[in-house]
Amino acid sequence: MAARTPIVPTEIVVHLGPPDSAAKNITVSFPEYIKNVASNEIYPSWPTDAIKANILAQISYALNRIYNEWYPSQGYNFDITSSPAYDQTFQEDSQFFETISQIVDDIFNNYIVKGEQIQPLFATYCDGINTTCSGLSQWGSVDLAKQGLSPIEILKRYYGDDIEIIYNAPVSPNVPSYPGFPFRLGSAGNFVRQLKVQLNRISNNYPAIPKIEEENIFFTTDMEESVRKFQEVFDLPITGEVDKATWYEVKYLYNAVKRIADLAGEGIAIEEVEFPYGDTLALGESGPYIRILNYLLNFLSYFNTNIPKLNLSGEDFTENTQEMLMSFQTAYGKDATGIVDRETWNDLVTAYNQTKTEIPSEYLYYEDKIYPGIFLSKGMTGDDIENLQKFLYTICDKTHQIPGVRINGTFDDLTEESIKAIQKKYGLPENGVVGPATWDKIVSWAESLE
Repeated sequence: MAARTPIVPTEIVVHLGPPDSAAKNITVSFPEYIKNVASNEIYPSWPTDAIKANILAQISYALNRIYNEWYPSQGYNFDITSSPAYDQTFQEDSQFFETISQIVDDIFNNYIVKGEQIQPLFATYCDGINTTCSGLSQWGSVDLAKQGLSPIEILKRYYGDDIEIIYNAPVSPNVPSYPGFPFRLGSAGNFVRQLKVQLNRISNNYPAIPKIEEENIFFTTDMEESVRKFQEVFDLPITGEVDKATWYEVKYLYNAVKRIADLAGEGIAIEEVEFPYGDTLALGESGPYIRILNYLLNFLSYFNTNIPKLNLSGEDFTENTQEMLMSFQTAYGKDATGIVDRETWNDLVTAYNQTKTEIPSEYLYYEDKIYPGIFLSKGMTGDDIENLQKFLYTICDKTHQIPGVRINGTFDDLTEESIKAIQKKYGLPENGVVGPATWDKIVSWAESLE
């Protein structure tokens, strides 16, 4: 699937003063914000190509702040300030120039990127007369436009020949990067892989923080160790779990060590943000995450009469999947979109875990056969692992089709080998990690042999 690229938010939260001031925050549409900035910083009488070049720089600057959560990662509750000493000039209730307003409407969802980076460029600029800088010269751009240079040619003069323009980026509400709940050993998802990338980059500057394998989306034992060490180094509660405070401390340090807010920074490359699945799951799509989706919906329908029992299976997002999903969304007070975005996915996982802990007593006999709600992986220990190994032992003992295991409560090499054999048999990703889909196959197979 394609790499997740930055969106253009529908709105932006502006702090009307320096970061630490007591000034109020206001929320405005992103195009309105850019119109305000441009109308306060450049002139409508300038050549159109100069105006466009400047507006593209202003858009990219603001999107960089948002994409990197520059201010939220430091504990602030806004996206950008109105102070030119820190960001761009913004004045509440300022009037817009008609010419500038029309151009913004045309290009507000275009922005600059550099090289193989995916983040919007932190496009610094100055007027070029009273102040100079390493970025765009506003008055200098006027002279270049008069010489016949296009907006991209003007921008390349200041930001380098390796920049390009991303056109017509998707527009949607901005969603904070923190998943909304603490995650820990056994969690899985894009946010886990993102954190791995960031912790590994931080460890280059802080070698006490151990490296983590980045190839998967699972919160493994080595990741828990890395999180604990990070928390120790930066005076956070040492839990091994990633709550909101730990998440944003990691993000802040990541921004700092990569100097993302600096024009000369390393930036974020595309390969750093490639995820196993896209931003949404919808009708007609297929893949392992839809197998998990179907499992969760099947489970929830068993205990919630508002969700029809349609017995979903396989890796296809069918009309039955959509129907059950919409029923779930309605039952849990959400808009029945029939699409799984990040919020819906989190709701499904939360509902599953809550339902599992509230199983009626008459069903407790089956509790050991119900997916434990976390991804089981090598290095983990405990009752869930021992329970898993019992199922594996039954399969091996009765069929001799998978490698044998020891029932010791430790997810060791033998356990991983057995898991991979089962995943291969059923056409599942052979990653040796037990999620809902793999768990379902193991338990169903073991049950058929009893």
